[in-house]
Amino acid sequence: MTTPILPASLAFRADGTPFCPRHDDIYHSASGALAQARYVFLQGNGLPERWRGQASFNVIETGFGMGVNFLATWSMWRTHPSRPERLEFVSIEKHPFSADDLRRAHAAIIDDASINPLADELACAWPPLSPGVHRLMFASGALALTLVFSDIADAWPLALALGFTADAIYLDGFAPKKNPDMWTPDTFAMLARLAKPDATFATYTSAGLVKRALLEHGFVYRKTPGFAGKRAMLTGQRATR
Repeated sequence: MTTPILPASLAFRADGTPFCPRHDDIYHSASGALAQARYVFLQGNGLPERWRGQASFNVIETGFGMGVNFLATWSMWRTHPSRPERLEFVSIEKHPFSADDLRRAHAAIIDDASINPLADELACAWPPLSPGVHRLMFASGALALTLVFSDIADAWPLALALGFTADAIYLDGFAPKKNPDMWTPDTFAMLARLAKPDATFATYTSAGLVKRALLEHGFVYRKTPGFAGKRAMLTGQRATR
C-alpha cells in the first residue's frame, strides 16, 4: 500500500527564520534563503558557467523544501544569455507543503521582486499532495520540474525509471544529525548511478559521514567556506574513473 503523504508544517522562529518542527532544524540561514541558494547550490555547482554551450542541463535535488533552490535556479536560467534551451529539475520531497503554506512561506522569505512572479507560478501549478511523480512544465515547456513525493528510499526506483541523468546535484535536506534517513549510503549510491561523468555537487554540510560517503561512492570533494560565516561546506564532482 502506498504510504499517504504527511504534509510539512509551516513554523517560524522568533527571528522569522522558517524551521521544521519534525526535524527541529531550519530551512535556511537567517542571512537569507535566496542568498544561501545562490551561494551554496548555484555557485557551488559552477553555475551558470557550466551550462554554457549545452542544449540541456539536468539538476537533481534531495529535499525540495520551500523550493527556494529551484526558484533561484529558474531565475538564473531565464535571465542568462547563454542558457541551455532546456532545463530539467528533479527534486525529492517526503513532506511537501500545501500550496497555501508554500505561498505563505514565500511571502515571508523571498525579498527579490524578480522571484515573486516565479514563486506565484509555482504555487499555482502546485500538484495535489499524493505520493509519486508530479511533472510541472514552465516557460512554454522549456523548463520541467519533476517532483517525487516519497520517502527518499522509495524515490530512487521512480527516478531511475525517468531515465534521468544529472549534470548537477543539490545535496540538501536538513542536517545529517537531524535527518539521517536522507544521508544513507543508498542515497549516495543512487546519486552515483544518476550522475553524468562530469557531474558536480554542492552541499551546505561538511559532516564526516557525508565526506566518507562521497568518497566511497565515486565522488571527490573540496572543503570551501560556508555561507554567512559557516565554517565549511562541500563542493566537488564525480571522480575520474
